[in-house]
Amino acid sequence: MIDSDVFVQALQDVGVNFFTGVPDSILGGIIAELMIRGAYVPAVREDEAVGMAAGAYMAGRAPAVLMQNSGLGTCLNTLISLNLIYRQPCLMLVSWRGHGGHDAPEHQVMGEIMPQLLDTVRIPYRALTEKTAVEDIRWVAETARKRQIPAVLILTKGVVKGWQP
Repeated sequence: MIDSDVFVQALQDVGVNFFTGVPDSILGGIIAELMIRGAYVPAVREDEAVGMAAGAYMAGRAPAVLMQNSGLGTCLNTLISLNLIYRQPCLMLVSWRGHGGHDAPEHQVMGEIMPQLLDTVRIPYRALTEKTAVEDIRWVAETARKRQIPAVLILTKGVVKGWQP
């Protein structure tokens, strides 16, 4: 398991300097660490977070958006009609709720179809693993930056240390 502070530092080391998103239990440790560092701007909805990240990019920042995969449905129009069309990169950290059918019922459909959904809208993605974490973080940052589009790093439960109340 990757410690949240190590994960956040790796993101900052590749140049990510604006973080926004919508909370999720899988991302809780990351968000808690970002808040400790004063580096997280919370959003009410995922499409709002994508819009905030687009504004941060236009202001010269390197943004990341955190959300659970159900939020992809909420922000697809924004990603397609803003980021993809106008070539605005955004590193997206997306928790894979419903992965392998092990989650609450409301996460099952998106958990099953998320890779196909990302393929359909032509957003590149990779699943984070503990063994390849540094490479995965570099890949998502370079892909977003070089291709000037959103790129997704998928996080499954237990790869990055969660937040414990």
